[in-house]
Amino acid sequence: MANHNDHINLIWQIADLLRGPYRPPQYERVMLPMTVLRRFDCVLAPTKEAVLKEYQQLDSKYHGQDGVIDSRLNKISKQQFHNHSPLTFERLKGAPDSIAKDLVSYINGFSKNVRRIFEYFEFEKEIERMNEANILYLVVSRFSTVDLHPNAVSNTDMGKIFEHLIRKFNELANETAGDHFTPREVIRLMVNLLFINDDKLLTTPGTVRTMFDPACGTGGMLAEAQAYLREHHLEAKLYTYGQDYNKRAFATAASDMLIKEVAHNGLGENIKFGDSLIEDQFKENKFDYLLSNPPFGVDWKKQQSEITRENQKMGFAGRFGAGLPRVNDGALLFLQHMISKFEPVDEANRKYGSRLAIVFSGSPLFTGGAGSGESNIRRWIIENDWLEAVVSLPEQMFYNTGIGTYVWIVTNRKEKRRKGKIQLLDARDFFVPMRRSLGDKRREIAEEQIVDIVQLYGRFEETKHAKIFNNTDFGYTRVTVERPLRLRYQMTLEDKSRFLDACPHLLDDIQAIDKALGREPIMDWNKTDQRIRKILRLKWKATEHKLFRDVFTQRDPEAVPVLKSKNSYEPDSELRDFENIPLSEDVEKYFQREVLPHVPDAWIDRSKDKVGYEINFNSHFYVFLPPRKLELIDKELKEVEEEILKLLKEVTE
Repeated sequence: MANHNDHINLIWQIADLLRGPYRPPQYERVMLPMTVLRRFDCVLAPTKEAVLKEYQQLDSKYHGQDGVIDSRLNKISKQQFHNHSPLTFERLKGAPDSIAKDLVSYINGFSKNVRRIFEYFEFEKEIERMNEANILYLVVSRFSTVDLHPNAVSNTDMGKIFEHLIRKFNELANETAGDHFTPREVIRLMVNLLFINDDKLLTTPGTVRTMFDPACGTGGMLAEAQAYLREHHLEAKLYTYGQDYNKRAFATAASDMLIKEVAHNGLGENIKFGDSLIEDQFKENKFDYLLSNPPFGVDWKKQQSEITRENQKMGFAGRFGAGLPRVNDGALLFLQHMISKFEPVDEANRKYGSRLAIVFSGSPLFTGGAGSGESNIRRWIIENDWLEAVVSLPEQMFYNTGIGTYVWIVTNRKEKRRKGKIQLLDARDFFVPMRRSLGDKRREIAEEQIVDIVQLYGRFEETKHAKIFNNTDFGYTRVTVERPLRLRYQMTLEDKSRFLDACPHLLDDIQAIDKALGREPIMDWNKTDQRIRKILRLKWKATEHKLFRDVFTQRDPEAVPVLKSKNSYEPDSELRDFENIPLSEDVEKYFQREVLPHVPDAWIDRSKDKVGYEINFNSHFYVFLPPRKLELIDKELKEVEEEILKLLKEVTE
């Protein structure tokens, strides 16, 4: 059996035929579908004649009933798919002039699940394009020489070949176009953190676990998770499920699952097409593990009406009951969607809860004040004691962005020692520089560094890179601090004219007020208002009273506070302030200690209290570096000046 690297090299040589009509980042449009086709062609070869014979009988009897025909022919092919076209790669070479038409006919001979994949690959466009460039026959001929039969390439090796091609094509695309793709070492770290406490469970013979990625892309995360279990826990089976709304990505992921011929994949329907936020294809499913890298900072305007409707109508009975983030970043919507797929903990019935790993930018940690959608989502997660840890990754790790990124670990089955706690792990220094950058990616995490990070995580101890907090340490009460409104009354000719322009019918009352109160400033609006109301001859509307006060009074810190009722003052909206008081603090004591010494006339309106949660990650790992001494700086400047003078002297001599 040839080494899978030999097949990879052979396939890359075929890709050179595309040079010219295609740019390297576009090679995947041809090479991935063709690799899938060739593998299927080889896999189906032993049962080809039996399938054709049975198809002739079934087609006359069940014509148009694809479901019945597919089911019967799949049994004969002994696969999750079949092809009832008389054509094969070898036979396609026999008619160079009709190669395009024949290749389309060959693809249409597959079972419905495979045809659907090629529809999403939009491969007919590429067939036409290659045919016009006179390279289609060459590509098909060269692929026909690649032996991908299971006797030559095992399912495991075929999976490795396909994963390698996906990764390389994504790297090519990311280098130029910035497509979303999660680096393999980041996935390996996430998978290690997901499985960190499950060795006992995964080594139990017959263990079956499920995993879901709602933004699976080409399926890289799911493939890496399966690879991890193959390496570490052969006794366990991991059934993977995913959804994506990008057509090519969906087709690639669905092909990967069929290529591996994993029994639980059924008809390839464990990878489904659609927008997870509004077209949940797994509504009734719960999963043991979930992991994802949803797009950073992508708005959800197109889905806003449907998501808002679910939030308002269903509340916590739906997926988005905790709240809705601002429309320019839907990352926290994906997190709520994933939490809705948590398996409840019921060990008696072999239900062990769920663990989730998701990659975010820094924004979901702290964006949004108390009462906002983002803060309410964080509050819901933390108060339910689901957030286990946040791990910061090195910058410049991703192909399409150099910003800082974070892995959240969320679970409804925390270890006893982690109950009520959240671990922050700073892994920003755990990287090695790449010899050649790929887009924005200039760093990677070495395998031994992944081990170091996982060990730091597992030890659950305070170190330079790890901090442990109580859940409540990230919560705060946002209190409203009020101060009394202080108004000085004074009537001037200019103000009098302005008021009468708006209310000319009140001329007699204004003249009477002017005569009674005079033009000097009065510092007590409470008494002034009482006197004015006694003077009035007409009954004024509330809006007219308000206009009078707005026109003839000014704020003055020396004035007497304005009474709202017998025992309370009217607050001044311009002096209103807010304090974020940690949940661990007594609000009244904090107010007495931190506020009243500076503003003795202030009070807090507890009816407006809001509870918020935020994780200011960087502040917990900030190390103050004192500025250098001025004497040292002066000395260095003097040395530089002397060096400059010395060089100038050499030039002028």
